[in-house]
Amino acid sequence: MPLPSGLPEFPVNTASGHTPVIYLHGFASSPDSTKARFFGERLSAHGVPLVTPDFNQPDFTTLTMSRMLTQLSRHIDEAGGRVSLMGSSLGGALAVLAAARFPLQIERLVLLAPAVMLAKPGYALLPPERIAEWQQRGAIAFFHYAYGEERLLDYTFYADSLAHDSYESVFTQPALIFQGLHDTVVDCRSVEQFARGRANVTLSLLDDDHQLGRSLPRMWESVENFLGLPG
Repeated sequence: MPLPSGLPEFPVNTASGHTPVIYLHGFASSPDSTKARFFGERLSAHGVPLVTPDFNQPDFTTLTMSRMLTQLSRHIDEAGGRVSLMGSSLGGALAVLAAARFPLQIERLVLLAPAVMLAKPGYALLPPERIAEWQQRGAIAFFHYAYGEERLLDYTFYADSLAHDSYESVFTQPALIFQGLHDTVVDCRSVEQFARGRANVTLSLLDDDHQLGRSLPRMWESVENFLGLPG
């Protein structure tokens, strides 16, 4: 897929002739997730490095979107300054924010059930009464799937997320979105609305849930073509 008119051509910086890919994991997940390992193995077969930042570091409790953007910026620089992003759920929202913020460094996006509505009313991690409790207590526990146990998260995460509206972000890089029709975490209708007005976005609706586990081979076929990799 060619870049939209007016965008610069991106130099490649890997031996295979393709830009590296940075995988952005979801909320309470990790860079060792099933999707990260699946895509990492297949990209490696093409000689394309997959960089997998751990946004749980230095600790999950102090996680914020602002911190994630700062960490991602550092990884982009370390990868050579030209990358594609693959983001899952919260990582998808982060990818959109980064594409708008770093337009000359990010070549294209692959978004897996992106939580683009996170900053909008009614789409927070918790219902309003629990948000109020979160604010009052200062921190609240969430189950962390990578650790297999509950971990505290500061209210700062929620307050900071309101300043990072990925749904309203303007970006021009080509983007490929995969969204499950049976997703109970990210409303597929909101993702459809997000994609509808953006000519640079291709949306693929799948007969799957939020994890998109059943659709991994199908998604790879599209990703391989989208990234210009030989089949």
